[in-house]
Amino acid sequence: MANSNRPVRDLTGYGKSTPIPKWPAQARVAVNIVINVEEGSEPSVPDGDADSEVGLIETGGRAFPGRDLGAESMFEYGSRAGFWRLWKILQRYRAPATFFACSLALERNPAIAAVIRDGVAAGDYDVCGHGLRWERHQTLSAEAETRAIHTAYDRIAALAGAPPAGWYCRYAPTVHTREIVAAHGGFLYDSDAYNDDLPYWVTANDRPHLVVPYTQVMNDAKFLRGGLNTGSDFFEVLREQFDALWEEGATEPKMMSIGLHCRVAGHPFRATALSRFLAHIAAHPDVWLCRRVDIARHWMEHHPYRPLGAA
Repeated sequence: MANSNRPVRDLTGYGKSTPIPKWPAQARVAVNIVINVEEGSEPSVPDGDADSEVGLIETGGRAFPGRDLGAESMFEYGSRAGFWRLWKILQRYRAPATFFACSLALERNPAIAAVIRDGVAAGDYDVCGHGLRWERHQTLSAEAETRAIHTAYDRIAALAGAPPAGWYCRYAPTVHTREIVAAHGGFLYDSDAYNDDLPYWVTANDRPHLVVPYTQVMNDAKFLRGGLNTGSDFFEVLREQFDALWEEGATEPKMMSIGLHCRVAGHPFRATALSRFLAHIAAHPDVWLCRRVDIARHWMEHHPYRPLGAA
C-alpha cells in the first residue's frame, strides 16, 4: 500500500512574508497561458479500454460499456477545430504559451505537433508533460506510473523538438508522482499543485524540487462544471483576477496561470475570452506574458533553493 503520509502537507507556505519575484522589467504580474493537448489520448474502446472517456465533455454523464461515438466526436472537435482557433489567437497577439501535452495526442495529430515544434524552436512555446495518455495515474502502480512518465518524456522530446520542461498529471497526482518526476532528472518543475500564487521549493527524494502551481480557478473546465456560461463570463473572471493581481503587484507581484482545453475553450464563443483578455493585458504596462519554463528558470536563478533554516 502507498504511504499516504507522504508527501507531508504544508498549510503555511510563504505566509505574510511573500518573496518579491523580481520578474523581468519589474513586471507586476507574470501571466502564463496553458493549452491542454489531450484529444486522441483519452481512454477509448479502440485503444483497449472498456468504455469511452466522458471527462470534460459537453454532456457530462456516466460512461456506458462500449463506444460512445458522441463523446469521441466531442474530443475530436478539440483537435480538428478548437486547437487551431486558439492557436490563431495566440498568433494574432504574438502571445507565448505553454502546451500541457499528452504524447499520444501529439503522435496522432502530426500537424498540431508540427506547429508546437516550430513554436518551441522559435522560443514562443514550451511543453509540459501531461501524460503518455490522458489517464488517471491513480489506476497505475508506482512502477507503471514511472514507465508512463519516462516514456512520455522521451516521446514528447522527439515530437516537440525539445524535452518537456515540467510535468502535470491528469487530475490528480498520486503520492508517488512528484518523487518519480524529481528522480527522473530531466524535469525542471512540476505543476501538480494549486496552493499558491508563486513558485516554491520542496524536497523530493531528498533533493530540491521546484513547484510552479497551476489553477482550477482560471480554467475553462468551469464551463462544464456549472461555473461559467458565456465567453463574457470567462473574460470577466480572467479580467477581474488580472486586475486584482496587477494592483497587488505594485508591492507584491505574483503569477497568473490560465488553463484552456481545445475541446472546451476552442469553441468560438468561448475563445473570445482569450482574445479579449490578451487585448486587455496589452493595454497595461508591467506585465510579463511568458512561458511556464521562463517562470521556472527565473525562479531558479533569482530564488534558488535554500535548506530550511538557512540564512
